[in-house]
Amino acid sequence: MAKLKITQIKSRIGASAIQKKNLDALGLRKINQTVEHEDSAVILGMIAKVKHLVKIEEVK
Repeated sequence: MAKLKITQIKSRIGASAIQKKNLDALGLRKINQTVEHEDSAVILGMIAKVKHLVKIEEVK
């Protein structure tokens, strides 16, 4: 499976509680922090909820 490189590009201030929990579950705590996760339905669902706060790149 492909890996996804997820970077938080906007602040979590003003985000809903569910969006903050999704950022925490992805491992994102600060702006410009980057994490890598396997491409799965669960991860894609979390990303969909916070797509306006993050940047996604596919790593091969």
